[in-house]
Amino acid sequence: MPTRFERDTAVARSGENEFTARIDRAWWVQAGPNGGYVAAIILRALTEAVGDPTRAPRSFTVHYVAPPAEGQVTITAIVERAGRSLTSCSARVHQGDRLVALAITAFSKPRLGPEFCDLTPPAAPPVDSIPVREIPDFAPEIARRWDTRFVLGRPPDFSLPPSYEAESGGWIRLEEPQLLDAPAVAAITDAWVPPVFSRLDEPIVVPTVDLTVHFRTSLPLPGAMPDDFLLVVFRTQVAAEGFLEEDGEVWSPDGQLIVQSRQLAAVRVLNP
Repeated sequence: MPTRFERDTAVARSGENEFTARIDRAWWVQAGPNGGYVAAIILRALTEAVGDPTRAPRSFTVHYVAPPAEGQVTITAIVERAGRSLTSCSARVHQGDRLVALAITAFSKPRLGPEFCDLTPPAAPPVDSIPVREIPDFAPEIARRWDTRFVLGRPPDFSLPPSYEAESGGWIRLEEPQLLDAPAVAAITDAWVPPVFSRLDEPIVVPTVDLTVHFRTSLPLPGAMPDDFLLVVFRTQVAAEGFLEEDGEVWSPDGQLIVQSRQLAAVRVLNP
């Protein structure tokens, strides 16, 4: 039986290059759905449009034009070029006549070349040793869709002193465990509490302007289990003129880098 995430990100082909999906309020943040959730829907449509399981997503960028409302969206997914090993495609997401998102993606077979990773995963205790946090009543719906165990940074509790760095991370999986495929991992890159919250002593919201995900391996991982957690770390180093960046890494339980992400977010101060 499909999990809630699989049901809520499902797409149905409605034309040669057209798909429909339904935006569900269960994935809401402030004024609309979480950007990672929307990204997962778009990636499912693009994967269907490519139609080649040997070509995994490698680079995936979404620009969020306007927050969609709850209900149906239409995704036009175009294969711009299919080469011998790499397929480039684009997507436009509409709700009625309103454009809500644009995306461009590269899918490719594995290629021969040097392999190394100079990055290391953050130090983290075993997930079973970290108590489950109670989700406060005021938390947005998206907070209830993920099982998160904080390791780095300050949890979203403004009664605690702020950190010196905007860094946050820990273990994460969906509320209903499932094998973490590319759409689920794309959603994870925007599912964690924004790291800037660790550094501030006032509430803000940071809607995503654009999100880029670089997949470093095909997914699901070989030998992965539905109840696996992934280890994430997110950092913000610059906030200026009402915008900030957020860089992310997603690691497997055994320390393999799965994806890197970067997003630009707008800043909106609450109760100025």
